[in-house]
Amino acid sequence: MELEQNKKIIQKLHKTDLHRYRNLSMLFDMVLAVKDDDLELAKSECQHVKNLAAMGTRSDLRFKDLYWKAVLFLAPYFFDDFLIYMEKDRPAEKRFYLPRRKVLKIIVDDLQDLADRKLYFLGISLPPRVGKSTLCIFFMAWLAGRNPENTSAMAGHSDTLTKGFYTELLSVINDTDTYNFYEIFPNCAKVTTSAKDETIDLTGKTRRYCTVTCRGILATWTGAVDISNGGCLYADDLIEDLEESLNISRLDKKFDAYMGQLRDRMKDDSFELMVGTRWSVLDILGRVKTKYEGNPRYRFRVIPALNEKDESNFQYDYGVGFSTEYYHRMRDDLDDGTWWAKYMGRPYVREGLLFPKEELQYYNGILPAGPADQILGSCDVAWGGGDYVSAPVGYVYGDSVYIHDVAYNNGNKEVTKPLVAAVYVRNEINQAKFEADNGGDEYAEDVDALMRENGYHANIISKKTSNKSSKMAKIIQYAPDIKKFYFLDDARPGKVGEPTDRKYRDEAYTNFMSDLTMMVIEPKGNKHDDTADSLRILCELMEENGTIVSVMSRQERAVLGL
Repeated sequence: MELEQNKKIIQKLHKTDLHRYRNLSMLFDMVLAVKDDDLELAKSECQHVKNLAAMGTRSDLRFKDLYWKAVLFLAPYFFDDFLIYMEKDRPAEKRFYLPRRKVLKIIVDDLQDLADRKLYFLGISLPPRVGKSTLCIFFMAWLAGRNPENTSAMAGHSDTLTKGFYTELLSVINDTDTYNFYEIFPNCAKVTTSAKDETIDLTGKTRRYCTVTCRGILATWTGAVDISNGGCLYADDLIEDLEESLNISRLDKKFDAYMGQLRDRMKDDSFELMVGTRWSVLDILGRVKTKYEGNPRYRFRVIPALNEKDESNFQYDYGVGFSTEYYHRMRDDLDDGTWWAKYMGRPYVREGLLFPKEELQYYNGILPAGPADQILGSCDVAWGGGDYVSAPVGYVYGDSVYIHDVAYNNGNKEVTKPLVAAVYVRNEINQAKFEADNGGDEYAEDVDALMRENGYHANIISKKTSNKSSKMAKIIQYAPDIKKFYFLDDARPGKVGEPTDRKYRDEAYTNFMSDLTMMVIEPKGNKHDDTADSLRILCELMEENGTIVSVMSRQERAVLGL
């Protein structure tokens, strides 16, 4: 009865001018009045109060106090509000979160979904020193304050690393001069700790398993760590470095420890947060992603150092981020493996690569003098859903083939068909071959029609593939020929002395080369094989035209079990 009466008061208040302090303050009073009977209503109304109070601070300082009251009310329920209130009393330039919020908010929202049980697993890959681990430590503090009775664990590649987690988490909770943890969670007991066992407890009880335990992945977990229902397993940097990522036996040992010790300590209703550099497709995060990608309760968030415009994604306020120039210098100074894994969130596997970058041939974007003998296109068709349409264009000069242009895009057919047609028209191809499987013949007809609409005619053929050997076997068969092709080098425009008419890699070509050079030899194929398969189709077209002949060796057949 009282709740219904309070709801009517709230409705009446919404008909008043809530930009007036008195009315908005009364609405906040009603938030407090209904929270025990209808928490969702209280949270919703409090969000409204917070937003209007933030606007009101520009004209009336009384709104500032009301704003902070609203944030404090919301902080136990919303991670974003928790982060803001925790540093309420710090100078703006000294705060961790607000200077980084415009970039990290998407991660905060992911973590909120994890805590709200919309996700079971969240994987995060960001460049070094952008705040990902600190953000996740704040997240663990928030979880601990929300329900100290739950038990969670923080894992890393070594005890030295987890000692750092333990120290930072303790500071976030215990440093009342810097943070406002106990204002947000006044019912939490004073923290009890064990530096030896790396444990933190907020229940005020003596118990076997504490609110949070920090432990290296290869340390003792059985009997010492428990992740309760509602608890979180937070794993950060389980793979130490590039050297370890290249050792398959060490990766296998780490994965076995992860499954047999860490995951084994999780109860049915717990959840998992994993932060890591994507060193290899075979690292722990990579194996989880391979198995569960597409499952709506598993999310994998990657923010690379540089965006599609080759600009920094981490230009934070107050100069605490990293500039575009900084990341360009790092890219120039680091080897490809470290750059792609640590800074771009892309696994770089050196062992088992079929087309390593250093084994390919390159040219400066200027084709030989005179007309090409043939200009040929090929297309590995896809229909969206994450798969890429790959359509390279090869200029044939005698025995030399120059891959001068490419369409490479993972959009739906309405997006990719015009892209393929445009690439073929602007290069004035003589002939193109499409794989006819899975509707590829229909795709070829539509591209042909688009070309004719633009007044261009070329010989377009489609052909079904033979089922006698796997896709990977066919790619390996033509790999020696593909390695004889010339690809655009990776020079960037604007260098002194470069001819004005030379061609540079565009975004599609850059992505095409990145995926080609990271393709791993796997009998069942892998996600980077669209590029190589389209080049294989080009080789087949040339072979049919009498340009090349390739034969797979007995050794290569034996590797694939053919």
